[in-house]
Amino acid sequence: MQALASSGSSFKPACLMESLTELNKAFADSLRLQILRLLKGESFGVLELCRILGIRQSALSHHLKILATAKLLSTRREGNSIFYRRALFTEDDLYREIKESILERVDEIPIPNDRKKQIKQIHLERAEQSLIFFRKNADKFQEKQGLIVEHTDYATNLHDLIASLNLKIKSRVLEVGPGEGQLLSELSAKFKNLVALDNSQEMLEKCKKTISLTGQKGVEFILGDTSTALNNNIVSDLVIFNMVLHHIPTPAKMFRDAYSLLSVGGNLLIVDLCSHDQDWVRNSCGDLWLGFEEVDLNHWAKKAKLVAGQSAYLALRNGFQIQMRIFRKNI
Repeated sequence: MQALASSGSSFKPACLMESLTELNKAFADSLRLQILRLLKGESFGVLELCRILGIRQSALSHHLKILATAKLLSTRREGNSIFYRRALFTEDDLYREIKESILERVDEIPIPNDRKKQIKQIHLERAEQSLIFFRKNADKFQEKQGLIVEHTDYATNLHDLIASLNLKIKSRVLEVGPGEGQLLSELSAKFKNLVALDNSQEMLEKCKKTISLTGQKGVEFILGDTSTALNNNIVSDLVIFNMVLHHIPTPAKMFRDAYSLLSVGGNLLIVDLCSHDQDWVRNSCGDLWLGFEEVDLNHWAKKAKLVAGQSAYLALRNGFQIQMRIFRKNI
């Protein structure tokens, strides 16, 4: 409560009392605590939360409004849907210590198995939505991706960022979702230990074909996702998600998996779109997420014990913006 004492003169007592009352009200309900528990490192839409909790949308909306008023939740519109996640607490939040202390205890509460099954099903449905798109559009992937950004638009900056990591030629580099393999084919001239990981058989075959044209032999192709790589103990010095995170149903999990896949001192490289409102990319390009806020990537990285490093941002002529972010595993 030291922050209250030092900053109290800047706030009217009535305002302080009202905000503290709202905070206590938000925490004083078991269902609202369950919502906060579900949103640890995750974001869900209203209908998804209704499925997990087994309640009507009208009842859920009431609780979400109370949590948002207490500044415990933040929202983000994804097309016609609104997704909720925990709010990020700032240094000037008078009640930050209280919120973090209570949430620390909330996070110790186990999630019931029936709700875990619902969450798993939601993740599977999101993943299947992405897979269906790539099965149907494998032959048109580059054309559809080009509606947003061409690899050549940012390739020079991307290679400069990779070069700044001073990786050795024998370093292992893992690319998750390499698409048709354009980046991997370029990296094959610099590294002798490359891994292509993709859960789409169609896209993996296209990647193999691209790599074969380079004549390079040091590329391992694995059908599966990051869980498959973890089971195969594919520890790497650099893990790359190049314009692929917005196709993944659970971005927060990818950060956690990346931490386990990295060697100590290794780096995670995220190349993706900044947050945008172009909902047409869902059907045209198979996107599950409309880009990402910088604070969201930082938050997921911090939760995964990764440290933010260098970054670069590029504005494109069509209005989209690309962010290239490095996150390091120090321990």
